[in-house]
Amino acid sequence: MTAQTDRRTGGTSGIEVVAFDGDDTLWHSESHFVDAHQRFCDLLAPYVDDPRRIDEQVVATERTNLALYGYGSKAFTLSLIETAITLTDGRITSHEISDILELGKRLLDHPIELLDGVAEVVDALAATDRRLIVVTKGDLFHQEAKVAGSGLADRFDRVEIVSEKDVATYRRVMADAAVEPEHFFMIGNSVKSDVLPVVELGGHAAHLPYTYTWEVEMVPGANGADHGYHELTSIRELPDLVEQVAAGGV
Repeated sequence: MTAQTDRRTGGTSGIEVVAFDGDDTLWHSESHFVDAHQRFCDLLAPYVDDPRRIDEQVVATERTNLALYGYGSKAFTLSLIETAITLTDGRITSHEISDILELGKRLLDHPIELLDGVAEVVDALAATDRRLIVVTKGDLFHQEAKVAGSGLADRFDRVEIVSEKDVATYRRVMADAAVEPEHFFMIGNSVKSDVLPVVELGGHAAHLPYTYTWEVEMVPGANGADHGYHELTSIRELPDLVEQVAAGGV
């Protein structure tokens, strides 16, 4: 899905396009999933002696279902229901299934909460000649609602809601935005999805860790020094970093 506008303004030499991940980079997301997961564990506690079995089965089910359901709250909810049926040998009640569905609905209805500093940084970068875009994955309807609810939509030239973030996807995103990799800068909380594919294409990327990282997105041993990307501790560091990269200083 492509955003409402694409000004293709030519940009500033060095870095022409700054791309942002959505969930856990612009707004809180994984913390809500963590809360829903804990509520799910509480619901299944009468059926399962070892809570670690619940954690392991949820992750295993999500991994198996990624190719079928993709990412997002709806996929998560379906995987929770399947996990509940598996771990209870089908003894889960219809009332408890309804409770799981309610967890999913709460995720979909949760208000958008921007991370600290996001609004100021986006405004600062929007005031430059560079184009700003969002590259986010998940359920199309929900991600559209998040962008609209963020209050930031008018700052972005494009919004790309994709089913996967890999080299092929970023190659297409760059082509659609008419930007070469060396003039493209991506920031996100996932090394796997937001950083490594961009670096592989010859682009620039920064990793901004979030409080929680979904196990499916973890890349053990990855670090910026060895893999050619930048590490940030706050999104407030981004404008200066973009200027340094554009000037060839880092």
